[in-house]
Amino acid sequence: MLAFLGAIICIIASVHPAGTAGPAAPPAADNDSAAAALLPAADKGLGALHGPAEALASAGPRLPGGPPPPLFSRFVCTPLSAECPATGPGTGPAAGPGPEELLALRSAAAQLRRTALEQKERIRMDQETIRELTGKLSRCEGGLRTPAAAAPPAAGLRAAPRPGTMGHPPAEPPAVRELEEAVRALQDRIDRIEQELPARTNGSGPTAPALARDALHTKMEQLEEQLLSKILTLQKERQAASTDRSQQQHDIEKELNSLQNRVTELEHGPPGYSPPDAFKVTIPVQNNYMYARMKKSLPELYAFTICMWLKSKALAGLGTPFSYSVPSQANEIVLLEWGTNPLELLINDKVAQLPLSLKDKAWHHVCVAWTTRDGKWSAYQDGEQRGAGENLASWHAIKPQGVIILGQEQDTLGGRFDATQAFVGELAQFGVWDHMLAPAEILGLANCTSHLQGNVIQWDDQAVEVFGGASKGGFAACEEGRKA
Repeated sequence: MLAFLGAIICIIASVHPAGTAGPAAPPAADNDSAAAALLPAADKGLGALHGPAEALASAGPRLPGGPPPPLFSRFVCTPLSAECPATGPGTGPAAGPGPEELLALRSAAAQLRRTALEQKERIRMDQETIRELTGKLSRCEGGLRTPAAAAPPAAGLRAAPRPGTMGHPPAEPPAVRELEEAVRALQDRIDRIEQELPARTNGSGPTAPALARDALHTKMEQLEEQLLSKILTLQKERQAASTDRSQQQHDIEKELNSLQNRVTELEHGPPGYSPPDAFKVTIPVQNNYMYARMKKSLPELYAFTICMWLKSKALAGLGTPFSYSVPSQANEIVLLEWGTNPLELLINDKVAQLPLSLKDKAWHHVCVAWTTRDGKWSAYQDGEQRGAGENLASWHAIKPQGVIILGQEQDTLGGRFDATQAFVGELAQFGVWDHMLAPAEILGLANCTSHLQGNVIQWDDQAVEVFGGASKGGFAACEEGRKA
């Protein structure tokens, strides 16, 4: 083992001078110089491993009156001769190490050098840490040191040793003691509260803030329920009021019509018709509240024929003899002459102009027929076809569950009439069929040779209601036609 260490030291001595630019170092004469041979030339001396002695002396506090702390441990080395002893077995003193052993020794020397450098860097970092901690300790001692002698220790605290001696830390200042007493008192108070808390919870129940919070939440929930109930009540009242208002208006109109009919009977005597279809509806004034309404609605239709007797008393346009409205379309079927425009047939808001002349204030029999196939239509006046065409709402189906109004044009379902579009005159024999009548059938209705009734809507006294001052009277179609 000693031979191996001696060989390493010899190799370091022989290799190091070759790697440096300076002259070779003299042989080591003592332990210090022998240790210095292990380090690079730029870092000779023990300061390479332990730092300068002055830095170590100032790194820690020196105890007064005591011996200075040891700066470093000295290497214990054995002086060797300049020649390296043989290391292989069976070799003489003159024999040197072989190439492989030399390479291994050089690797070991390089490893030792790297280890020494790492130790040096670690020692330097430790020195910086020691200096930093020493500065902090000095600042703390300066802040806690009091000019007067420390007071006797309080009961329960450790005795204050003499400051500045090893094992005897400096006396604690009064502020530290007061802080410790305050912390201890606070801890005691917390312990007492923790001990009393279960008893309070079990004995007295919920606290006052909890009870107040629960009461507030309950009150808020009650107010929310009351508000919601009030809103629902108001909505119901509004709906009921709207329904009642409509019903009242309807009842008033019925009573007014009954009175009007009674006055008419008293003025002209009892009615002169007995058949249920021998009557007419009279609308004497152009306004937006006189009209007649059919109680029955239409089913879904793919073709129709609508016929009626009418006598207009308007000065300008004919107005609206009839209109059929559904929830999704106000102008599902309308016969309308407005202002200077010609008479028009509207189906699903599509328009066809009819070449009819009905402004001579005489009775005329009018029929309009339509089929959804190719939108074919035809118009008849007094039994004769006056016009025909195609592409009027082709492949459209007439929607069911609508409202039929005589004498007014509907802008909404069953209402919102316009006085300028109202019919003024007399209407009778309104009928609806679910197919296109033949021209001969229409001619028979016009010259009173046929009594064909509509298979969808029939003209019946019980099926027609009048409103706003419109009235019913006797009517004989053929007699009225001859008079005209």
